[in-house]
Amino acid sequence: MKHLHLLYTLLFGVAVLLFFGLAYPHHLHYQEQYQLFLFDSTYVWEIVQQPGGVADLLGRFCTQFFLYAWVGALMIAVLLSVIQLLMLRLVRWGWLYGLSYVPSFLLWLFLLDENALLGGVWAVLLTLLWILGMVLMLPSPAEKKSRRVVPMILIALTIPLLYRMVSPDGHYHRYPTAVPTLLYAAWLSAIVLPLVDHFFKSQASSFKFQVSTFTVQSISFLLLAVVMGTMVWKNANFKAEKVMQYDFMACHQQWNRILATVNAEKPNNQIGVTVQNLTLAMHGQLADHLFEYNQNGIAGLLPEVQRDATSPMPTAEAFYQLGMIAIAQRTVFEAQEAILDFQKSGRCYKRLAQTNLILGSYEVSRKYLMALQKTLFYRQWANETLPLLGDEEAIAKHPEYGRLRQMLCPENFYFGDHVTADMLESLFFSNTDNRLALEYLRAYYMLTGDRERYTQLLLPLQQP
Repeated sequence: MKHLHLLYTLLFGVAVLLFFGLAYPHHLHYQEQYQLFLFDSTYVWEIVQQPGGVADLLGRFCTQFFLYAWVGALMIAVLLSVIQLLMLRLVRWGWLYGLSYVPSFLLWLFLLDENALLGGVWAVLLTLLWILGMVLMLPSPAEKKSRRVVPMILIALTIPLLYRMVSPDGHYHRYPTAVPTLLYAAWLSAIVLPLVDHFFKSQASSFKFQVSTFTVQSISFLLLAVVMGTMVWKNANFKAEKVMQYDFMACHQQWNRILATVNAEKPNNQIGVTVQNLTLAMHGQLADHLFEYNQNGIAGLLPEVQRDATSPMPTAEAFYQLGMIAIAQRTVFEAQEAILDFQKSGRCYKRLAQTNLILGSYEVSRKYLMALQKTLFYRQWANETLPLLGDEEAIAKHPEYGRLRQMLCPENFYFGDHVTADMLESLFFSNTDNRLALEYLRAYYMLTGDRERYTQLLLPLQQP
């Protein structure tokens, strides 16, 4: 029977792994890019001293691995499986075996929200570990009452410590004012369900089962599996997943993959269209194939920057690739400041280090690079980039930074739809080798129906 339980737990873990690895990978990437985990004592202490700080710190530590979706999916699968095994260890479920999955299932639903943080899962796990420790510490009822005094004192003393580690007021959701109902339900179920199990055991004599425990537990697990699968699939936000996919591919400059994706399924959301048009321009196909794809007017080229942390990032990528480095820098900085829980972003820090390097603000770039040196996955890039600071010859020879320096926009615009044409014209006519600016300018005239300026733009280009 024990091996059967482990098999069911393994099946559950594999289901979680496949869901986040195949169906929800970009939600994991989204989580990673809006935090900056530093291996720094000051950073760690600032987190730990907050209510629920230990759970929050463990959640942030694990989230940095979400840069690689399958690693993140495996971590979530292991955490949820361990919680289920702890529930199984605390009580002998018998025919109510399926209920041991309820806390893990509720946490799975909780993590479908892109603003739900992994610290909440750790809070439930640490609580269960504490309960298990207390259960093991207490003597059996057959032992003398005098031997129960010391364990009871230890339990009383550790309750404040547990509360400090996993306080309900902890940082478990990106919205500071949000109430993570599913998380609290998972927490409550981890405490209440053992009591329910105890009640049914006391009433066991009134139930007469004619089937084996093996059959009943198997049916219990299968029924819960159907309910879990249905609810997870129904509540998953696959539209947001698709938007996050486009943003992720643009962030990592996967232009060929983006082109294949948009050719297979034309995007119809703002971020998707922005990334689509940037990719077409990078391939020199934007103006010639503009109307073969879904468009959103001129807003599909360079959308007006909104005051949030997500939608400006693809627009900032377009600014960066066009050579509007100052505008890209301002957009990324404002996006980072709009992160709901006021964290910093590894993705934003990296881009801000790049823009300041290109603009010659070496000391500012150094500040971002030195912070990235304290991370796990950005450290190598930061170490490779630091020697470039102040080395004008090396920057000029760099395939990306040297090219973008030559394409720098000579004027500093405050971005808005009303100045799009002026920005693109200034960018292109100051450097007619900027073919990306030409693609965008042609597309802008086509979308606005300005045939006269479109013709005037092409005439000099047609001259030998």
